[in-house]
Amino acid sequence: MSGNDTKLTDLVGSQVTVITNDGKHYVGVLRGYDQTWNLLLQECQERVYSTKSGVQVIANPGIYCIRGDNVAIVGEVDEEADGAVDLSAVRAAPLVPIRH
Repeated sequence: MSGNDTKLTDLVGSQVTVITNDGKHYVGVLRGYDQTWNLLLQECQERVYSTKSGVQVIANPGIYCIRGDNVAIVGEVDEEADGAVDLSAVRAAPLVPIRH
């Protein structure tokens, strides 16, 4: 097991944020992953950014799978800080897909 796998293992059961290569942002509880970094998120929400309106939150109840070849970044969420943010007041440019 590599150092990266160990760090991802430490996040199982924690709320994480995932940014994908196609420019999407997900937040949910990491329930599992495999050797190709396919991720399983529970109580997942997609956050869609806009410069004109607040962040649109799309709920994905149940278990949501994100393909490992589409994962750009995974990080732990500070739930207290995240809960204090009024997403309806946040204005930001939409995330753009990563070009290889």
